[in-house]
Amino acid sequence: MYNNNNNNNKRNAVDRYKQQSVMTASPEERTLMLYNGCLKNISIGKDCIDKKDISGSNEAIQKAQKIIKHLDGTLNMDIPISKEFEKMYDYIHTLLVQGNIKKDTEKLDEAYGLVEEFRNTWHQAMKKATSEGVPSAI
Repeated sequence: MYNNNNNNNKRNAVDRYKQQSVMTASPEERTLMLYNGCLKNISIGKDCIDKKDISGSNEAIQKAQKIIKHLDGTLNMDIPISKEFEKMYDYIHTLLVQGNIKKDTEKLDEAYGLVEEFRNTWHQAMKKATSEGVPSAI
């Protein structure tokens, strides 16, 4: 019994830390967290497919789909490049849906590669903005 309570306490502490990290992050950092979360869930989905865990793969890939839809929903369509981002997010979402339905890891690999490019570009832009003294959006 003691061990179970101890594990629950540790899990609760980790959950509180994660929530606090998100709440105190800048909008730019939260976007990076979303990209990382999407990549993590695609990886989990692929691992579950390999293990024939259909339910687990579905859950993880649907989380990745929700993240992509969230990112798509945050686009400022007054900025011309947003239309291109929207097309790419739609394509990634389609890959995730098809990969999930067909349990096709090649489609998931393609989606992963595209999200990874977005994440890496975003991370580089954050570094450049910081080095140039550009203030955060908040």
